[in-house]
Amino acid sequence: MATVLSVSGSPSATSRTARLLRHLDADLSAQGHEVIPLDVRTLPAEALLGADFAHPEIVRATELFARADGIVIGTPVYKAAYSGLLKTLLDLLPQYALTGKTVLPLATGGTTAHVLALDYALRPVLSSMGAAHIVPGWFVLDRHITAGEDGSVVLDPASAAPLDQVVAQFAAALDRTAPVPATR
Repeated sequence: MATVLSVSGSPSATSRTARLLRHLDADLSAQGHEVIPLDVRTLPAEALLGADFAHPEIVRATELFARADGIVIGTPVYKAAYSGLLKTLLDLLPQYALTGKTVLPLATGGTTAHVLALDYALRPVLSSMGAAHIVPGWFVLDRHITAGEDGSVVLDPASAAPLDQVVAQFAAALDRTAPVPATR
């Protein structure tokens, strides 16, 4: 199966974006994929803002992108664009860091007025970074993501069914492009 890097561009540890991604991580893991979560907010701010390409944590993040077969990128939408935190990381990656990768863009926000941020703000950047295949992304309203009593993520049916379909398309694309293990 494929290695998936799950990137949260949210500045908050308790954000709905991060919760949604960790929920999807569990689904992808259950399908047999190796999922590696990366919360951009845990990277050193001075390295991100100072464009310190040589900082060990930035080098590690770059290596995670290189190692992955697929990338899930989740971001809250602020002012009709993806988060500035996510932008700082994308700016530090090599120009073609997504070459050969299958990418699933996801966004969360408070109103459907931000739904086009995926196609007009994030998708062009992912494409310019060489993504081999960007599956249709999905926008989830904040109010459609809640926490269950046990801490699990509960998705409103209006978002859950289409999101399941988008994740299934991503997984199918991964299965088609994942490297075949060498045999002896």
